[in-house]
Order: sequence, then C-alpha cells, then structure tokens
Amino acid sequence: MHTFHSIDYESIFQLAPLGMCVSQNRRIVSANLALCAMFGYRDEELIGLSFSMLYPSQDEFERTGSRIAPILNATGSYRDERIMKRANQELFWCHVTGRALQQDDAHAFGIWTFEDLSAKRSVNKALTAREREISALLAEGQTSKQIARHLTLSPRTVEMYRAKLMKKLGATSASELINKLLRISAE
Repeated sequence: MHTFHSIDYESIFQLAPLGMCVSQNRRIVSANLALCAMFGYRDEELIGLSFSMLYPSQDEFERTGSRIAPILNATGSYRDERIMKRANQELFWCHVTGRALQQDDAHAFGIWTFEDLSAKRSVNKALTAREREISALLAEGQTSKQIARHLTLSPRTVEMYRAKLMKKLGATSASELINKLLRISAE
C-alpha cells in the first residue's frame, strides 16, 4: 500500500489529460496545459480572458451563458456538446462539463472540463450560429419542443431550422439528419 505524504494538486491540475479551467464571472482564472493546447494558446495565455474568445460568435457566448445559468443554479452542474473556436479560428466540437462553486450565482465561480471531439465529429462550416446551436441540441436527442423551450423560440421556428438543416445536409429523415450532424468516425 502506498502512502502519500503530500499531494501536489497544482501538478495534477496542470498535467490532467483533459482540458480544465477555473472561472470567475465567465473569465478564465486558471487553465491547465491540455486546455491551452486544445484551444491553441500558449501556457498561461488564456488567464484573464473571457470565455467569449472560445466561442464561434458573441451571440453564441451570450445565449449559452443565459441557457446554462438556470441549470447551474438549480443543479450545480452542467454538460453539453457544442462547437468551440481555437485561437486560429478553427471550429471544433467539444464536450463541456462544468460545476458552479457558488450555488446562488452560476457564473460567479466554476470549474470546467473540455474534451476535444474533433477526431470523431467534424464541423459543417456552412451552418449559421443558430443552426450550430440547434444542431448541438438535436445531437443530444432533444425534441423540437425541448429545443424551443431551451432557446426561447417557438416550436415552429425550431422546425423551420430543422428543415433548413435537413436541406443543407441532404438528409431525408430525422435519424439521417442526426447521423449527419454527429458524423461519428469509425474507429
């Protein structure tokens, strides 16, 4: 049996194989090496930056923050798959998980993990910001009504976006659309 006299939590955080950061009011307070590498920033370059730098657009940053705040306040944690942006402007799918560290204020302090899904899923560059947002929710298996509630849209508007997505991606059924959105690579 091993006995650890001292655990170096800073080294564990920095060397974790998953991108990790600590946030305060949607700004990065601390980021590990994997997060910096994933997003294409040098060590410590992300410190102090707003998460908005990691989103494809300011709208997506604002809508995501509004959408996740009530969930974080209610449950303390949040997870989804979304399209993020690297320093070189490349868009990629990312699995994001977070925990609020202050229960009554979702964005006050948090800890977040980021997993790069680009090896399994590619981004369709022809999609608009709203189409990317709806695509991510469709890929999670949400219905049009759930997406409408989530994004404060009418179900009819979501259906119109779904139809546009089907046309753009050449899908003839809902399941084919999901498969095209996921674009899961065979391993």
